Amino acid sequence: MIRFLTGGESHGDYLTGIIEGFPAKVFLDVEYINHQLRRRQLGYGRGDRMKIEKDEVEVISGVRNGYTTGNPISLMIKNRGSNIEQVEITRPRPGHGDLAGTLKYNYEGGRNVLERASARETAMRVAVGSICKLFLRSFSINIYSHVVQIGKVKANKLYDRWDEEELERADKSPVRCLDKESENLMIMEIEKAKENGDTLGGVVEVIGKNIPVGLGSFANWDRRIDSRIAQCIMSIPGIKGIEFGLGFEMANRYGSQVHDEIFYKDGFYRATNNAGGIEAGVTNGEDIVFRMVMKPIPTLRKPLRTVDIKSKESTVAQFERSDISAVPAAGIVAESMLAYVLANEIMLKFGGDSLDEILSSYNRYLEVIKNR
Repeated sequence: MIRFLTGGESHGDYLTGIIEGFPAKVFLDVEYINHQLRRRQLGYGRGDRMKIEKDEVEVISGVRNGYTTGNPISLMIKNRGSNIEQVEITRPRPGHGDLAGTLKYNYEGGRNVLERASARETAMRVAVGSICKLFLRSFSINIYSHVVQIGKVKANKLYDRWDEEELERADKSPVRCLDKESENLMIMEIEKAKENGDTLGGVVEVIGKNIPVGLGSFANWDRRIDSRIAQCIMSIPGIKGIEFGLGFEMANRYGSQVHDEIFYKDGFYRATNNAGGIEAGVTNGEDIVFRMVMKPIPTLRKPLRTVDIKSKESTVAQFERSDISAVPAAGIVAESMLAYVLANEIMLKFGGDSLDEILSSYNRYLEVIKNR
């Protein structure tokens, strides 16, 4: 089983990560990882810090001659915007973890909470997820995301069997939206929030392509792949909800309008994918499709009312350098978390210590499925 841990503070010197259980003989393309880190830093509405940071990963262990060894992989990303000795947070921000964390750990203020609860930590998650993506490439599994809503502006088109070439166009949009008309309206919405000293959330759709049938399990509650995906996605700072396939719209329809009918032609397939590629906690061979909602960032230039932790007097929340909207970047983090889940499920089902051993088992499995 693959697992990872991250360490480091938002304004500390480094972010660190360690991955264990990763198989040997996977080519670790460092430039690919750095490209994914750059993708996370882009997006209309990002703050000044993204002008400071130029994220690049340094691989410390677990790789030799460009290939993973099967040993723990350790990573570092330097924070160029480091300054851990910043002012204490005594005027907690509504919507952030400042107050709850201060009370939990009996701190004088929320600085220690901010430093770890910050979404800066997700840079290392993207590095880890990129390594998982490199592993998944060997199985022709690719993951994409695009923005379908920022503020009140919704894209005119959600999942509709997008092909991979179409999905790759998302990065060419400053808000990572595939609908040009909606893209312009989203930019206008961000500009309006900026003028008002406010922030915006939104919705991102994530799609996994070429997913084999049979990942996950219905046998026990904690093996269901949709629950594992949901846990990983909900762990991303600012994410407040997730829906798979048709999602909450299912409540408005009859069963005959929801469930994906089964057909056969050179293999089983569905004409629709309302289930989002997962049934009974198991992948069914269709694309994995889910959407996640990100709340508006809790740091506002026109701050909300709060209470000073020390004086207990009414005041306004402290301001920290922040984004207007980080919805486009959240999609990149979600891709990485999905990659982590899928890499784990591949390892659980097909086992092995090296890539060639896992691929051999995987290909035999596909041959069995094909002949059913």
